[in-house]
Amino acid sequence: MTAPCLIGSGAGFSGDRVDAAGPVVREIARRGGGTIIFETIGERTLALGQLARTADPQAGYEPLLDQMLRPILSEALEGGVAIVGNFGCANPKAAARRIRALAAELGSATPRIAVVEGDDILPVLRPEDMAPWPEDGALPPPPGPMVSANAYIGAGAIADALRADAQIVVAGRVADPALVLGPLVAHHGWSFDDLDRIAAGTLAGHLLECGSQISGGYFADPGFKSVPRMAEIGFPIGAVEADGSLEIFKPADTGGRIDRATAIEQLLYEIHDPAAYLTPDVTLDITGVSIREIGPDRIRVEGAKGKPPPDRLKATLGYEGDWLGEAEISYAGPGCMARARLAAEIVEERLKVRGIETIAHRFDLIGLASSFGDDAGRFAEQFSAHEAPEVRLRLAVRTAGRAAADAATQEVLALYCCGPAGGGGVRSSVKRRVETRSCLVPRSLVSGRFAFQE
Repeated sequence: MTAPCLIGSGAGFSGDRVDAAGPVVREIARRGGGTIIFETIGERTLALGQLARTADPQAGYEPLLDQMLRPILSEALEGGVAIVGNFGCANPKAAARRIRALAAELGSATPRIAVVEGDDILPVLRPEDMAPWPEDGALPPPPGPMVSANAYIGAGAIADALRADAQIVVAGRVADPALVLGPLVAHHGWSFDDLDRIAAGTLAGHLLECGSQISGGYFADPGFKSVPRMAEIGFPIGAVEADGSLEIFKPADTGGRIDRATAIEQLLYEIHDPAAYLTPDVTLDITGVSIREIGPDRIRVEGAKGKPPPDRLKATLGYEGDWLGEAEISYAGPGCMARARLAAEIVEERLKVRGIETIAHRFDLIGLASSFGDDAGRFAEQFSAHEAPEVRLRLAVRTAGRAAADAATQEVLALYCCGPAGGGGVRSSVKRRVETRSCLVPRSLVSGRFAFQE
Protein backbone atom coordinates (compact mmCIF):
# COMPACT_ATOMS: atom_id res chain seq x y z
CA MET A 1 0.00 0.00 0.00
CA THR A 2 1.26 3.45 -0.90
CA ALA A 3 0.43 6.66 0.92
CA PRO A 4 -2.44 8.74 -0.47
CA CYS A 5 -1.47 10.80 -3.50
CA LEU A 6 -2.11 14.53 -3.09
CA ILE A 7 -3.16 16.41 -6.22
CA GLY A 8 -4.36 20.00 -6.22
CA SER A 9 -5.78 22.30 -8.87
CA GLY A 10 -4.03 25.51 -9.83
CA ALA A 11 -6.27 26.53 -12.73
CA GLY A 12 -9.48 25.29 -14.31
CA PHE A 13 -9.39 27.19 -17.58
CA SER A 14 -7.34 29.69 -19.56
CA GLY A 15 -7.92 33.00 -17.82
CA ASP A 16 -8.42 31.59 -14.33
CA ARG A 17 -7.15 33.39 -11.22
CA VAL A 18 -3.38 33.59 -11.34
CA ASP A 19 -2.96 33.69 -7.54
CA ALA A 20 -5.09 30.61 -6.78
CA ALA A 21 -2.26 28.09 -6.90
CA GLY A 22 -0.21 29.53 -4.03
CA PRO A 23 -2.29 28.21 -1.11
CA VAL A 24 -2.63 24.84 -2.86
CA VAL A 25 1.12 24.43 -3.36
CA ARG A 26 1.85 25.41 0.23
CA GLU A 27 -0.73 22.96 1.60
CA ILE A 28 0.57 20.08 -0.51
CA ALA A 29 4.19 20.86 0.39
CA ARG A 30 3.28 21.03 4.08
CA ARG A 31 1.79 17.53 3.82
CA GLY A 32 4.90 16.06 2.23
CA GLY A 33 4.53 16.80 -1.48
CA GLY A 34 2.41 15.77 -4.42
CA THR A 35 1.25 17.36 -7.65
CA ILE A 36 -0.50 20.53 -8.76
CA ILE A 37 -2.30 20.56 -12.11
CA PHE A 38 -3.14 23.42 -14.46
CA GLU A 39 -6.03 22.71 -16.81
CA THR A 40 -6.06 25.63 -19.24
CA ILE A 41 -7.00 24.25 -22.64
CA GLY A 42 -10.31 23.93 -24.45
CA GLU A 43 -11.32 23.83 -28.07
CA ARG A 44 -11.60 27.63 -28.07
CA THR A 45 -8.20 28.14 -26.47
CA LEU A 46 -6.57 25.55 -28.72
CA ALA A 47 -7.86 27.45 -31.76
CA LEU A 48 -6.48 30.71 -30.35
CA GLY A 49 -3.18 28.97 -29.68
CA GLN A 50 -2.98 27.78 -33.29
CA LEU A 51 -3.56 31.35 -34.48
CA ALA A 52 -0.86 32.67 -32.16
CA ARG A 53 1.65 30.02 -33.29
CA THR A 54 0.93 30.85 -36.94
CA ALA A 55 1.78 34.49 -36.26
CA ASP A 56 4.83 33.67 -34.09
CA PRO A 57 6.52 30.23 -33.98
CA GLN A 58 7.56 30.91 -30.36
CA ALA A 59 3.96 31.57 -29.25
CA GLY A 60 0.86 29.40 -29.05
CA TYR A 61 1.07 28.33 -25.41
CA GLU A 62 -1.01 29.58 -22.48
CA PRO A 63 -0.77 33.41 -22.52
CA LEU A 64 -0.92 33.62 -18.70
CA LEU A 65 1.83 31.02 -18.21
CA ASP A 66 4.26 33.46 -16.58
CA GLN A 67 1.63 34.93 -14.29
CA MET A 68 0.45 31.49 -13.16
CA LEU A 69 3.85 29.94 -12.52
CA ARG A 70 6.02 32.85 -11.36
CA PRO A 71 4.46 33.01 -7.85
CA ILE A 72 4.76 29.27 -7.19
CA LEU A 73 7.52 27.81 -9.34
CA SER A 74 10.38 27.98 -6.85
CA GLU A 75 8.13 27.01 -3.95
CA ALA A 76 6.82 23.95 -5.82
CA LEU A 77 10.28 22.77 -6.88
CA GLU A 78 11.66 23.15 -3.36
CA GLY A 79 8.59 21.60 -1.70
CA GLY A 80 8.43 18.42 -3.76
CA VAL A 81 5.31 19.48 -5.67
CA ALA A 82 5.33 18.35 -9.30
CA ILE A 83 3.66 20.63 -11.83
CA VAL A 84 1.52 19.07 -14.57
CA GLY A 85 -0.34 21.20 -17.07
CA ASN A 86 -1.79 21.31 -20.55
CA PHE A 87 -0.63 24.93 -20.71
CA GLY A 88 1.52 23.93 -23.69
CA CYS A 89 -1.65 24.32 -25.78
CA ALA A 90 -0.59 24.49 -29.45
CA ASN A 91 3.15 24.79 -28.69
CA PRO A 92 4.29 22.67 -25.71
CA LYS A 93 7.99 22.87 -26.60
CA ALA A 94 7.90 26.67 -26.56
CA ALA A 95 6.10 26.59 -23.21
CA ALA A 96 8.81 24.32 -21.78
CA ARG A 97 11.51 26.70 -22.99
CA ARG A 98 9.72 29.60 -21.34
CA ILE A 99 9.37 27.71 -18.03
CA ARG A 100 13.08 26.90 -18.03
CA ALA A 101 13.89 30.57 -18.66
CA LEU A 102 11.49 31.61 -15.90
CA ALA A 103 13.20 29.27 -13.44
CA ALA A 104 16.53 30.87 -14.33
CA GLU A 105 15.08 34.34 -13.80
CA LEU A 106 13.88 33.28 -10.35
CA GLY A 107 17.26 31.83 -9.42
CA SER A 108 15.92 28.29 -9.13
CA ALA A 109 17.85 25.18 -10.10
CA THR A 110 17.15 24.05 -13.64
CA PRO A 111 14.03 21.89 -13.40
CA ARG A 112 13.55 18.57 -15.17
CA ILE A 113 10.86 19.42 -17.71
CA ALA A 114 9.14 16.74 -19.77
CA VAL A 115 7.14 17.60 -22.89
CA VAL A 116 4.24 15.32 -23.82
CA GLU A 117 3.90 14.83 -27.55
CA GLY A 118 1.67 12.81 -29.83
CA ASP A 119 -1.54 14.84 -29.88
CA ASP A 120 -0.58 16.62 -33.15
CA ILE A 121 -1.81 14.23 -35.83
CA LEU A 122 -2.02 16.69 -38.74
CA PRO A 123 0.95 15.14 -40.61
CA VAL A 124 -0.60 11.65 -40.60
CA LEU A 125 -4.34 12.33 -40.74
CA ARG A 126 -6.15 11.25 -43.89
CA PRO A 127 -9.78 12.01 -44.85
CA GLU A 128 -10.68 8.33 -44.62
CA ASP A 129 -9.47 8.26 -41.01
CA MET A 130 -12.05 10.81 -39.82
CA ALA A 131 -15.33 9.42 -38.53
CA PRO A 132 -18.08 12.01 -38.03
CA TRP A 133 -18.64 13.65 -34.66
CA PRO A 134 -22.44 13.56 -34.20
CA GLU A 135 -22.77 17.01 -32.64
CA ASP A 136 -21.06 18.62 -35.66
CA GLY A 137 -23.49 17.16 -38.16
CA ALA A 138 -25.54 20.35 -38.64
CA LEU A 139 -22.54 22.65 -39.08
CA PRO A 140 -21.64 23.98 -42.56
CA PRO A 141 -18.40 22.84 -44.22
CA PRO A 142 -15.30 24.68 -42.93
CA PRO A 143 -14.43 27.75 -45.02
CA GLY A 144 -10.71 27.07 -45.47
CA PRO A 145 -8.05 24.39 -45.41
CA MET A 146 -7.24 22.35 -42.32
CA VAL A 147 -4.40 23.94 -40.35
CA SER A 148 -4.31 21.76 -37.22
CA ALA A 149 -5.47 18.39 -35.90
CA ASN A 150 -5.04 17.49 -32.25
CA ALA A 151 -6.22 14.23 -30.71
CA TYR A 152 -7.21 13.84 -27.08
CA ILE A 153 -4.53 11.58 -25.63
CA GLY A 154 -4.55 9.77 -22.33
CA ALA A 155 -2.53 9.71 -19.13
CA GLY A 156 0.19 7.23 -20.08
CA ALA A 157 2.84 9.72 -21.19
CA ILE A 158 2.27 11.89 -18.11
CA ALA A 159 2.70 8.88 -15.84
CA ASP A 160 5.84 7.80 -17.69
CA ALA A 161 7.35 11.27 -17.37
CA LEU A 162 6.71 11.44 -13.63
CA ARG A 163 8.15 7.95 -13.15
CA ALA A 164 11.26 9.24 -14.93
CA ASP A 165 11.51 11.95 -12.25
CA ALA A 166 10.12 14.88 -14.23
CA GLN A 167 9.41 17.83 -11.96
CA ILE A 168 7.28 19.62 -14.56
CA VAL A 169 5.20 17.99 -17.30
CA VAL A 170 4.08 20.21 -20.16
CA ALA A 171 1.30 18.86 -22.37
CA GLY A 172 -0.94 20.05 -25.14
CA ARG A 173 -4.23 18.35 -25.96
CA VAL A 174 -4.51 15.64 -23.36
CA ALA A 175 -7.91 14.65 -22.00
CA ASP A 176 -8.64 16.84 -18.98
CA PRO A 177 -8.90 14.01 -16.39
CA ALA A 178 -5.55 12.63 -17.59
CA LEU A 179 -3.80 15.50 -15.80
CA VAL A 180 -4.82 13.84 -12.53
CA LEU A 181 -4.83 10.23 -13.64
CA GLY A 182 -1.22 10.39 -14.82
CA PRO A 183 0.20 11.32 -11.39
CA LEU A 184 -2.01 8.69 -9.75
CA VAL A 185 -0.77 5.93 -12.05
CA ALA A 186 2.82 6.99 -11.40
CA HIS A 187 2.35 7.24 -7.62
CA HIS A 188 0.30 4.09 -6.98
CA GLY A 189 1.71 1.94 -9.77
CA TRP A 190 -1.73 1.22 -11.21
CA SER A 191 -2.06 -0.81 -14.39
CA PHE A 192 -4.16 0.63 -17.19
CA ASP A 193 -5.81 -2.81 -17.34
CA ASP A 194 -7.21 -2.26 -13.83
CA LEU A 195 -10.28 -0.51 -15.18
CA ASP A 196 -11.95 0.26 -11.86
CA ARG A 197 -8.88 2.01 -10.49
CA ILE A 198 -8.33 3.86 -13.77
CA ALA A 199 -12.00 4.87 -13.58
CA ALA A 200 -11.52 6.08 -10.01
CA GLY A 201 -8.52 8.18 -11.08
CA THR A 202 -10.48 9.55 -14.03
CA LEU A 203 -13.33 10.50 -11.70
CA ALA A 204 -10.83 12.27 -9.44
CA GLY A 205 -9.58 14.14 -12.49
CA HIS A 206 -13.09 15.06 -13.56
CA LEU A 207 -13.87 16.49 -10.12
CA LEU A 208 -10.59 18.41 -9.74
CA GLU A 209 -9.82 19.65 -13.23
CA CYS A 210 -12.22 22.59 -13.24
CA GLY A 211 -10.61 24.28 -10.24
CA SER A 212 -13.01 26.23 -8.09
CA GLN A 213 -16.14 24.85 -9.75
CA ILE A 214 -16.18 22.18 -7.03
CA SER A 215 -15.36 24.64 -4.25
CA GLY A 216 -18.18 27.06 -4.97
CA GLY A 217 -17.16 28.87 -8.12
CA TYR A 218 -19.89 28.72 -10.78
CA PHE A 219 -22.11 27.27 -8.06
CA ALA A 220 -23.09 30.50 -6.34
CA ASP A 221 -26.58 31.89 -6.95
CA PRO A 222 -27.50 34.52 -4.34
CA GLY A 223 -30.68 33.66 -2.49
CA PHE A 224 -30.53 30.03 -3.59
CA LYS A 225 -26.97 28.75 -3.16
CA SER A 226 -24.71 30.82 -0.96
CA VAL A 227 -20.91 30.66 -1.13
CA PRO A 228 -18.76 32.55 1.39
CA ARG A 229 -15.71 34.70 0.59
CA MET A 230 -15.73 34.12 -3.15
CA ALA A 231 -13.06 36.77 -3.74
CA GLU A 232 -10.60 34.43 -1.98
CA ILE A 233 -12.05 31.09 -3.00
CA GLY A 234 -9.88 28.05 -2.27
CA PHE A 235 -9.04 25.64 -5.07
CA PRO A 236 -9.52 21.91 -4.38
CA ILE A 237 -7.01 19.30 -3.29
CA GLY A 238 -7.65 15.58 -3.67
CA ALA A 239 -6.15 12.81 -1.57
CA VAL A 240 -6.45 9.58 -3.55
CA GLU A 241 -5.76 6.24 -1.92
CA ALA A 242 -4.38 3.13 -3.59
CA ASP A 243 -7.86 1.61 -3.91
CA GLY A 244 -9.10 4.71 -5.74
CA SER A 245 -11.15 6.23 -2.92
CA LEU A 246 -10.92 9.99 -2.87
CA GLU A 247 -11.21 12.79 -0.37
CA ILE A 248 -11.46 16.40 -1.56
CA PHE A 249 -10.81 19.46 0.59
CA LYS A 250 -9.37 22.95 0.20
CA PRO A 251 -6.57 24.88 1.90
CA ALA A 252 -7.36 26.22 5.35
CA ASP A 253 -8.50 29.83 5.68
CA THR A 254 -9.71 30.13 2.09
CA GLY A 255 -13.17 31.02 0.86
CA GLY A 256 -15.71 28.90 -0.94
CA ARG A 257 -17.36 25.65 0.10
CA ILE A 258 -16.87 21.97 -0.66
CA ASP A 259 -19.81 19.72 0.13
CA ARG A 260 -22.11 17.20 -1.45
CA ALA A 261 -24.04 19.83 -3.41
CA THR A 262 -20.99 21.46 -5.02
CA ALA A 263 -19.53 18.02 -5.80
CA ILE A 264 -22.70 16.72 -7.44
CA GLU A 265 -22.86 19.72 -9.76
CA GLN A 266 -19.28 19.11 -10.86
CA LEU A 267 -19.83 15.34 -11.07
CA LEU A 268 -22.57 15.89 -13.67
CA TYR A 269 -20.69 18.61 -15.55
CA GLU A 270 -20.18 17.70 -19.23
CA ILE A 271 -21.43 14.15 -18.65
CA HIS A 272 -23.52 12.97 -21.59
CA ASP A 273 -24.09 9.41 -20.40
CA PRO A 274 -23.54 8.75 -16.66
CA ALA A 275 -22.92 5.08 -17.41
CA ALA A 276 -20.44 5.74 -20.21
CA TYR A 277 -18.29 8.86 -19.92
CA LEU A 278 -15.74 8.32 -22.69
CA THR A 279 -12.07 9.11 -22.16
CA PRO A 280 -8.92 7.82 -23.89
CA ASP A 281 -8.05 5.69 -20.85
CA VAL A 282 -11.38 4.24 -19.74
CA THR A 283 -15.14 4.44 -20.12
CA LEU A 284 -16.24 5.81 -16.75
CA ASP A 285 -19.49 4.71 -15.10
CA ILE A 286 -20.60 7.12 -12.34
CA THR A 287 -24.03 5.62 -11.73
CA GLY A 288 -22.86 3.99 -8.49
CA VAL A 289 -20.77 6.87 -7.16
CA SER A 290 -21.41 7.98 -3.58
CA ILE A 291 -20.43 11.36 -2.12
CA ARG A 292 -20.36 11.85 1.64
CA GLU A 293 -19.54 14.90 3.73
CA ILE A 294 -16.95 13.79 6.30
CA GLY A 295 -16.10 17.16 7.79
CA PRO A 296 -16.26 20.90 7.15
CA ASP A 297 -15.36 21.50 3.49
CA ARG A 298 -14.34 17.86 3.08
CA ILE A 299 -16.01 15.07 1.12
CA ARG A 300 -15.31 11.41 0.37
CA VAL A 301 -16.04 10.00 -3.09
CA GLU A 302 -16.24 6.29 -3.93
CA GLY A 303 -17.90 3.89 -6.33
CA ALA A 304 -16.49 4.61 -9.80
CA LYS A 305 -16.59 1.70 -12.22
CA GLY A 306 -14.61 1.26 -15.39
CA LYS A 307 -15.28 -0.29 -18.76
CA PRO A 308 -12.87 -0.64 -21.70
CA PRO A 309 -11.95 2.63 -23.42
CA PRO A 310 -13.40 3.48 -26.83
CA ASP A 311 -11.77 2.23 -30.03
CA ARG A 312 -11.54 5.75 -31.45
CA LEU A 313 -10.32 9.01 -29.95
CA LYS A 314 -11.81 12.45 -30.27
CA ALA A 315 -9.77 14.97 -32.25
CA THR A 316 -10.15 18.73 -32.65
CA LEU A 317 -9.60 19.96 -36.18
CA GLY A 318 -8.74 23.58 -36.92
CA TYR A 319 -9.55 25.20 -40.25
CA GLU A 320 -8.51 28.54 -41.66
CA GLY A 321 -11.52 30.67 -40.95
CA ASP A 322 -13.13 33.94 -41.86
CA TRP A 323 -12.82 37.35 -40.21
CA LEU A 324 -14.83 38.51 -37.23
CA GLY A 325 -15.54 42.19 -36.73
CA GLU A 326 -17.24 43.60 -33.65
CA ALA A 327 -18.15 47.17 -32.76
CA GLU A 328 -20.21 48.67 -29.93
CA ILE A 329 -21.67 52.05 -29.06
CA SER A 330 -23.71 53.17 -26.03
CA TYR A 331 -26.86 55.30 -25.74
CA ALA A 332 -28.29 56.52 -22.44
CA GLY A 333 -31.18 58.48 -20.99
CA PRO A 334 -34.74 58.98 -22.25
CA GLY A 335 -35.34 57.40 -25.63
CA CYS A 336 -32.04 55.51 -25.60
CA MET A 337 -33.55 52.32 -26.96
CA ALA A 338 -35.23 54.07 -29.85
CA ARG A 339 -31.94 55.81 -30.69
CA ALA A 340 -30.05 52.52 -30.53
CA ARG A 341 -32.58 50.88 -32.85
CA LEU A 342 -32.23 53.79 -35.26
CA ALA A 343 -28.45 53.43 -35.12
CA ALA A 344 -28.78 49.77 -36.09
CA GLU A 345 -31.03 50.69 -39.00
CA ILE A 346 -28.52 53.28 -40.18
CA VAL A 347 -25.62 50.82 -40.12
CA GLU A 348 -27.73 48.17 -41.85
CA GLU A 349 -28.46 50.60 -44.67
CA ARG A 350 -24.84 51.76 -44.85
CA LEU A 351 -23.66 48.18 -45.38
CA LYS A 352 -25.91 48.07 -48.46
CA VAL A 353 -24.98 51.55 -49.73
CA ARG A 354 -21.25 50.79 -49.54
CA GLY A 355 -21.61 47.27 -50.88
CA ILE A 356 -19.93 45.74 -47.85
CA GLU A 357 -20.33 42.00 -48.27
CA THR A 358 -20.75 39.92 -45.12
CA ILE A 359 -21.15 36.20 -44.69
CA ALA A 360 -23.47 37.02 -41.80
CA HIS A 361 -24.06 39.93 -39.46
CA ARG A 362 -26.26 40.75 -36.50
CA PHE A 363 -27.13 43.52 -34.10
CA ASP A 364 -27.62 43.14 -30.36
CA LEU A 365 -29.00 45.53 -27.80
CA ILE A 366 -26.94 44.44 -24.84
CA GLY A 367 -29.20 44.21 -21.82
CA LEU A 368 -32.30 43.88 -24.00
CA ALA A 369 -31.59 41.23 -26.64
CA SER A 370 -28.05 39.90 -26.64
CA SER A 371 -27.47 36.80 -24.54
CA PHE A 372 -30.49 35.11 -26.10
CA GLY A 373 -29.67 36.64 -29.46
CA ASP A 374 -31.77 37.58 -32.45
CA ASP A 375 -30.12 36.25 -35.56
CA ALA A 376 -33.11 37.33 -37.66
CA GLY A 377 -31.97 40.92 -37.23
CA ARG A 378 -35.07 42.09 -35.38
CA PHE A 379 -35.15 42.86 -31.70
CA ALA A 380 -37.42 40.71 -29.55
CA GLU A 381 -40.96 42.03 -29.56
CA GLN A 382 -41.60 40.96 -25.97
CA PHE A 383 -39.12 43.61 -24.86
CA SER A 384 -40.62 46.40 -26.96
CA ALA A 385 -42.44 48.01 -24.04
CA HIS A 386 -39.34 47.97 -21.82
CA GLU A 387 -37.34 51.18 -21.50
CA ALA A 388 -33.86 50.74 -20.07
CA PRO A 389 -31.87 53.65 -18.61
CA GLU A 390 -29.05 52.85 -20.99
CA VAL A 391 -28.30 50.37 -23.75
CA ARG A 392 -25.30 49.30 -25.78
CA LEU A 393 -25.63 48.48 -29.45
CA ARG A 394 -23.33 45.77 -30.80
CA LEU A 395 -22.64 44.88 -34.41
CA ALA A 396 -20.97 41.56 -35.20
CA VAL A 397 -19.98 40.63 -38.75
CA ARG A 398 -18.39 37.65 -40.44
CA THR A 399 -16.56 38.44 -43.65
CA ALA A 400 -14.35 36.60 -46.11
CA GLY A 401 -11.59 39.22 -45.91
CA ARG A 402 -10.33 41.78 -43.44
CA ALA A 403 -11.17 44.85 -45.52
CA ALA A 404 -14.91 44.19 -45.32
CA ALA A 405 -14.77 43.65 -41.56
CA ASP A 406 -12.80 46.89 -41.12
CA ALA A 407 -15.31 48.79 -43.26
CA ALA A 408 -18.33 47.44 -41.39
CA THR A 409 -16.97 48.28 -37.94
CA GLN A 410 -15.96 51.74 -39.16
CA GLU A 411 -19.63 52.47 -39.83
CA VAL A 412 -20.31 52.13 -36.10
CA LEU A 413 -17.55 54.64 -35.37
CA ALA A 414 -19.16 57.01 -37.88
CA LEU A 415 -22.32 57.04 -35.74
CA TYR A 416 -20.58 59.55 -33.47
CA CYS A 417 -21.65 62.35 -35.83
CA CYS A 418 -23.72 60.59 -38.50
CA GLY A 419 -26.06 58.80 -36.14
CA PRO A 420 -28.61 59.48 -33.42
CA ALA A 421 -27.84 61.89 -30.61
CA GLY A 422 -25.81 60.92 -27.61
CA GLY A 423 -23.80 57.94 -28.85
CA GLY A 424 -20.51 57.28 -27.09
CA GLY A 425 -17.93 54.76 -25.96
CA VAL A 426 -17.25 53.14 -29.32
CA ARG A 427 -15.05 50.06 -29.13
CA SER A 428 -14.21 47.78 -32.03
CA SER A 429 -12.03 44.85 -33.00
CA VAL A 430 -11.30 42.78 -36.09
CA LYS A 431 -9.59 39.40 -35.94
CA ARG A 432 -8.92 36.31 -38.00
CA ARG A 433 -10.61 33.14 -36.83
CA VAL A 434 -9.82 29.46 -36.77
CA GLU A 435 -12.96 27.34 -37.03
CA THR A 436 -12.99 24.07 -35.15
CA ARG A 437 -14.66 20.78 -35.88
CA SER A 438 -14.48 17.47 -34.08
CA CYS A 439 -14.08 13.96 -35.39
CA LEU A 440 -13.16 10.47 -34.21
CA VAL A 441 -9.85 8.94 -35.29
CA PRO A 442 -8.33 5.45 -34.94
CA ARG A 443 -6.12 4.90 -31.91
CA SER A 444 -3.41 3.67 -34.26
CA LEU A 445 -2.81 7.27 -35.39
CA VAL A 446 -2.09 8.47 -31.87
CA SER A 447 0.97 7.68 -29.82
CA GLY A 448 1.36 9.66 -26.61
CA ARG A 449 4.98 9.96 -25.49
CA PHE A 450 7.27 12.31 -23.62
CA ALA A 451 10.74 13.73 -24.06
CA PHE A 452 12.79 15.79 -21.65
CA GLN A 453 13.40 19.38 -22.68
CA GLU A 454 17.04 19.80 -23.61
